Amino acid sequence: MTRCRLCGSEAMASVVDLGATPPCESFLAADQLDQPEPAYPLHLRVCTDCWLAQIPPLITPEETFTQYAYFSSYSTSWVEHARTFVTDAMERLGLGTDAFVVEVASNDGYLLRHLVDRGIRCLGIEPSVNVGAAAREAGVPTLTEFLTPATGTAVRAGHGPADLVVANNVYAHIPDVVGFTQGLRALVADDGWVSIEVQHLLTLIEQNQYDTIYHEHFQYYTVASAIRALASGGLALVDVELLPTHGGSIRLWARPAEVAGDPASRVADVLAREKAAGLQELSGYTEFSARVAKVRRDLLKFLIEAAERGETVVGYGAPGKGNTLLNHCGIRPDLLPYTVDRNPYKHGRFTPGTRIPILPPEQIAADRPDYVLVLPWNLRAELAEQLSFVHDWGGRLVFPVPELSIVEVGS
Repeated sequence: MTRCRLCGSEAMASVVDLGATPPCESFLAADQLDQPEPAYPLHLRVCTDCWLAQIPPLITPEETFTQYAYFSSYSTSWVEHARTFVTDAMERLGLGTDAFVVEVASNDGYLLRHLVDRGIRCLGIEPSVNVGAAAREAGVPTLTEFLTPATGTAVRAGHGPADLVVANNVYAHIPDVVGFTQGLRALVADDGWVSIEVQHLLTLIEQNQYDTIYHEHFQYYTVASAIRALASGGLALVDVELLPTHGGSIRLWARPAEVAGDPASRVADVLAREKAAGLQELSGYTEFSARVAKVRRDLLKFLIEAAERGETVVGYGAPGKGNTLLNHCGIRPDLLPYTVDRNPYKHGRFTPGTRIPILPPEQIAADRPDYVLVLPWNLRAELAEQLSFVHDWGGRLVFPVPELSIVEVGS
């Protein structure tokens, strides 16, 4: 990577190099196990001019998102998060049944279904054919497209301007950040609102959340770099919320620059926190690589010592972040014989790179392992409750991030 994709600068500094891994959602079918599997460098750098952290765009969104293995509705807590957001946003913005809401990267309708239930006109823009079809089957109007300026203009012409445009966990997933932002501006009414949720680089760095670095995430935002990105499409930040989702996210409230006005005081507060953490100078990034290496050593030490004691460890979940962790640590079926997942799309498949079998969740109760390694650690509270039955035979849960933690549940 020689130039920043946002500002064009060549002043790029290394943050952490995770080697080469396959795309994190490219789960393998059994008949693919003897076929070559492409892997791509996974090297996070930061632009020292605009401070946007980013990886090279070595795979295209079309390769990743045309058919997608992630269905948002399988996370109970995420569906509840969406329901709460809809309720709060409607009240905050004073939107009634005559409103029009567009969600970009609407997945299987996990959020818009709450608007459908309220009788509010809405539209999802979702590039993945399979999850978009699931949304339509659930009664959520969904357009199968990637958002570009042209798509935004066409939707506006056909449906009218949106009072609210929602873009949750997608602003990191697009290499053309300027074009995508222009698409958001094309969708939103001249006096409308844009709400974006994206992982906060501050918590990623502070809490060793390196497994959220993968090829689907092309960039990683601070509020400072997000302000610059929004401005590239004619939007201005007016407020920010700090959220616990995905280990620590920011909700960016933006409006067309012409009507935005002065930002809320919370924007200055978060900018000050980022500056205090050194994220607008190289000093904030220099120790991250060493802390990532410690996460790897600690997890491998635990798995190797458990195997030598004859104890069994299996996985729970097959999220994209888990595949970054498994590949970086070099974990194979000799240390983790299988993982389980609630999503039936993944059953019978294998994790990319590490080739660990993915089974239905019921396998854990059948096998009664000594430990369950929880790969979607960001859902810790939800999964600790779901896995409370592990206590019945004295099993324990293992969380690898931000540091190795072994806990008893259900007692």
